[in-house]
Amino acid sequence: MSVNRKLFIAMASFIVAVSLVFILITHVVVRESLGVITEMSKGEDIDGLSRDFVRYYIENGQSWEGIAKFEPSIDSAEKDLFVSYVITSKARKVLAAGGSAEEKLIMNLGIERSLQMDAATIGYLHYYDPEVANLSKLRIGIPTSVTFLLSTSLIVFIPVALLVAYWISRRFTAPLRQLVPAIDRIGNGEYGTQVQISSKDEYGKVAAAVNSMSSQLQHAEEIRRNLVADVSHELRTPLTVIQGKLDFLQQDGRLIAPEELLTLQDELIRFTRLVDDLHQLSLAEARKLTFEYKQTDVLALMKRTVDRALPGAQDKDIEIVLECEAPDSIIPVDPNRMSQVFLNLLVNAVRYTAFGGSINILLKDERDPSAKASSEKNMLCISITDNGSGIAPEHLPFLFNRFYRTDEARTRNSGGMGLGLAIAQEFILIHNGTIQVESNLGIGTTFTVRLPY
Repeated sequence: MSVNRKLFIAMASFIVAVSLVFILITHVVVRESLGVITEMSKGEDIDGLSRDFVRYYIENGQSWEGIAKFEPSIDSAEKDLFVSYVITSKARKVLAAGGSAEEKLIMNLGIERSLQMDAATIGYLHYYDPEVANLSKLRIGIPTSVTFLLSTSLIVFIPVALLVAYWISRRFTAPLRQLVPAIDRIGNGEYGTQVQISSKDEYGKVAAAVNSMSSQLQHAEEIRRNLVADVSHELRTPLTVIQGKLDFLQQDGRLIAPEELLTLQDELIRFTRLVDDLHQLSLAEARKLTFEYKQTDVLALMKRTVDRALPGAQDKDIEIVLECEAPDSIIPVDPNRMSQVFLNLLVNAVRYTAFGGSINILLKDERDPSAKASSEKNMLCISITDNGSGIAPEHLPFLFNRFYRTDEARTRNSGGMGLGLAIAQEFILIHNGTIQVESNLGIGTTFTVRLPY
């Protein structure tokens, strides 16, 4: 059953139920109100008769025997009103009657009063006179008339209310009816499908969430397709080189000199490194990679990393300057993993810095911008800045994607495989840190890593 139909049935049931309850309550209130008025108008007279009959019951040895011959005291004013009465037992059996009115009339239109002795009911008095009869007729007729009028009104009101309920249910479920086809299309693989956001309420938030989910699914699907294409392309290159070289050596039919196998070894090394990097990245993304955290002096770690990158920097006459402004550079990290991250960033900086350039590494203490005002959570900030060629703005959002290269024309041997920054980002995220990049063409690039203390 659709939400529209469920909502309509719920509203219709509520309208009908409330209408019926209103009629019932009105009928009861009007009838009881008139009953109280009738009772109050003859209260003293009924009380006097009740006392007479109770007294007779007590004086007669707590028995109604002979009550039919008993004549209660009724003053002349009451007699002029043609007062009549009926006495019944606890079992509602008629014991005595007085007055000129018919017994059935007294029972139907008279006022009933229980006769009490020591808080126990010993019988019932039914009091009747023409005035009481008129009030009783009103007590019966007015609630019936009111109920009839209300019922007649509801015959007109309920269809109108149901039409309004139907319109409201259609109106409120309209955004859902727009969402369902889009969700079905997304479920069928049409990622990127967007829904028009027509309101700012909860429906609008759901539509925005669906749009965001659809965009993310589309982006994930593009990444998956690109990953498959990139992996197959990256693996095809060394395999093609190895296969071509082996075919040439096989067809040449001569002894193979050891130096002729160096190219094959290089491609195998590259092939192995690519597979290892992909395996390492997949484990990191699945959070299945083992990390050994311990208190590590990041300044000392950076010094060792600089020593490893120094030969390449000296070949290009690049100066590497390491500075520390942090009062404490000891934080809990996995030194081997973070050494891999910083070495990758430093090697990239050396690669894209021109001859005679410089690279500045700065360690400083920063407050975590996401922490609350009362929190003392600080971050160790490590920035690596070069004055190289820089990166175009359109490349920055995709820099940490797998196999992404800012220069597709560069060779894979000189430019890497495009996995280093993706691996570095995953390692830093696992450490609950962040990595950001800022760059200007022709000025240089800054990679900033923040790690919590």
